[in-house]
Amino acid sequence: MSSPFMAILVRDLTLVGRNPGEHATTTIIFFVVVTTLFAFAGNADLSLLQIIGPTVIWVAALLAAMLSLEGLFKTDFGDGTLDQMLTSPCPLSMLVSAKVAAHWITTGLPLVIVCPFMGILMGLDFELILILTATLGLSTPVFSLIGAFGASLVVAHKKPGVLLSLLTLPLCVPILIYSASAVNAAAAGLPITGHLSLLAGFFVLSITILPFATAGAIRITAGS
Repeated sequence: MSSPFMAILVRDLTLVGRNPGEHATTTIIFFVVVTTLFAFAGNADLSLLQIIGPTVIWVAALLAAMLSLEGLFKTDFGDGTLDQMLTSPCPLSMLVSAKVAAHWITTGLPLVIVCPFMGILMGLDFELILILTATLGLSTPVFSLIGAFGASLVVAHKKPGVLLSLLTLPLCVPILIYSASAVNAAAAGLPITGHLSLLAGFFVLSITILPFATAGAIRITAGS
């Protein structure tokens, strides 16, 4: 049962490798540019920058992760690959999970890797940078899972960009709040175990439910 998962994962990673500008490169450039602009704008007041820095990094990461969601299933819907996935004997939820994993590797993982450098740019302490990176590591997979569910609902739309953002961004707000609060709590010397536990709970809940919900939505929207 792992072979179809790996086949879809390797296929999507190969497609991104052939045209990285549509995914990883665009995501990283957007993330770096937005964060850098805020850093330059607040350079006159370093203390203020250290306060708003984690939130700025998180908002930039969330928006960057949303950039490539529109094409998550759109290309497969256009070239007939999604129809083959629907008629495959393999569980559709497994194939969806493979595509989500590929999306996270090409968009979420680069954000996690670049995050410490953005934290340094914002003047954050080493401990805060570690916590910020940890929260991104827990939350970016959830962004990909939520984004995949939203993309499955609008896969048949010709221009789903705005609608997709309206569907996915509100679902990501609680994760954004708890993640930024974890860094702010650590900066104030408060415990962050509760924040990290909630983020881990979001991750487990999302990876348990959303692949099946996404598969069901694809059967309704793409199969009709």
